[in-house]
Amino acid sequence: MIGKHIELFLVDGTAGGLTTAEIIGWTGHVIRGERSQLNDFFKRDEAARNGAYILLGDDETAPGGTRAYIGRSENIADRLRNHRTNKDFWDRFVVITTKDDTFTEGHWGYLEARLVAMAKEADRAALTNDNAPQGRKLSEAQSSDMEAFIQQLNIILPVLNVNVVRSRKTIPATPASAVEVESPIFHLREPRRGVDARAQLIDGEFTILEGSIVVATWDGVGKAESTQRAYANYRAQHEQLVAEGAIIVDGDHGRVTRDIRFGSPSTAAAVSLGRSCNGRREWIGSDGVTYGQWENRERA
Repeated sequence: MIGKHIELFLVDGTAGGLTTAEIIGWTGHVIRGERSQLNDFFKRDEAARNGAYILLGDDETAPGGTRAYIGRSENIADRLRNHRTNKDFWDRFVVITTKDDTFTEGHWGYLEARLVAMAKEADRAALTNDNAPQGRKLSEAQSSDMEAFIQQLNIILPVLNVNVVRSRKTIPATPASAVEVESPIFHLREPRRGVDARAQLIDGEFTILEGSIVVATWDGVGKAESTQRAYANYRAQHEQLVAEGAIIVDGDHGRVTRDIRFGSPSTAAAVSLGRSCNGRREWIGSDGVTYGQWENRERA
């Protein structure tokens, strides 16, 4: 694997302030900030450039708990001033420009359309865009350049904790279409409740795979206050996934309709089984090796 040299710069020296990000040798430039820092951003050169932007806000009812808007403008500052007046949902922003400001309106139109399409495919946030933008027609060479630009952008945005367009690697249907994956597929089965789930570590995230069968309702209870809080969190996650349609309840079972990402194998196992458990022991590969054993073996 080839490493990437990413430069992060805290503009005012604080972790919560404006942050710029660049990849050495890449023409792109990304800056992330809070809505309250817009006036500081407006003083910067990037604010008056052509570019694309992403507005982000928390929303418990949305996929991934995030609501987003993706756009572009010939003058980022003017557009963000307008959004500050007319859009209330967002509290942070990301602006994408180039160091030399050489991209044309066509390039940015292409990028805007691709980012919207990627966000819909990733399904990590609820988009507030009213219409899908129509990508500009570029030459074959220009389109290739933009796809290379997007590849770098896909690396740098997660570093800034922006995952709206972060793609999911999928399991190949046949060896002929094999795609490099992050880990073996692990299984979680509990016949008594009809659970038959599959999961995989994909791009650093523990992911329950589409088609898995999980519990229809989360019934766990706890005696200790800390346990009750943890169980309430698992129950809320399960209910939210059902509300989003990521889990479709069919009688006594829940069927997973899309890949679902979790922060840990234990959370994925708990949501699947309807009870708290140690996911590193519960998820087992086809060779009988638990996820925890595989993880330790890979790190050895």
